[in-house]
Amino acid sequence: MSYAQYLRQLLAPLGVYQLNAPFQGGELEALGDAFDQVEGALEELNREACLATAEDWGLEQAASLFRRRPPATTVKTMREALAALLRIGGDSFTLAAINDTISGCGVNARVEETEQAGTVEVSFPQVPGIPPNFEEIRIIIEDIIPAHLIIQYHYWYLTWQQLEQKFSCWQDIEDKNLTWYGLETYVEPEDET
Repeated sequence: MSYAQYLRQLLAPLGVYQLNAPFQGGELEALGDAFDQVEGALEELNREACLATAEDWGLEQAASLFRRRPPATTVKTMREALAALLRIGGDSFTLAAINDTISGCGVNARVEETEQAGTVEVSFPQVPGIPPNFEEIRIIIEDIIPAHLIIQYHYWYLTWQQLEQKFSCWQDIEDKNLTWYGLETYVEPEDET
């Protein structure tokens, strides 16, 4: 129901107003349109002011609080990434909290301590080879990991043994038209889950 209809219903029992007359009816329409616009603006403000429901400029405003924009491609993943970044606090530098923040930002990486003091290793368990958009991902990871730590990046490729398990013969490889890089980073769709 529009506000113009609501105002007519509200004033009708009084019997004083000519609700459909050009002057009073037009005034109610104008007031009702203004109230409809205010309601729409308030609904948008209510939606965009909350990170859990933001869809447009609310997400952009939240993202502008950070030095780097999370590599999210959908509204849902952007909300999750911004929520992960907003959780960072003074006690967020445990290994579990760092991994939680990195995965919350949509980066498929794993941080682990090494035997060498002050050094951590970042690996990409579901991504063979160097991940696409690595420079962007590297900047985000280095913004999250405390600055005093040395970061070593670890990449993995398929071994001959894994290739033999995936392909029964060279013809299987040739049928997929894989380059050498495509072969050493080949992951079956079910392997990605």
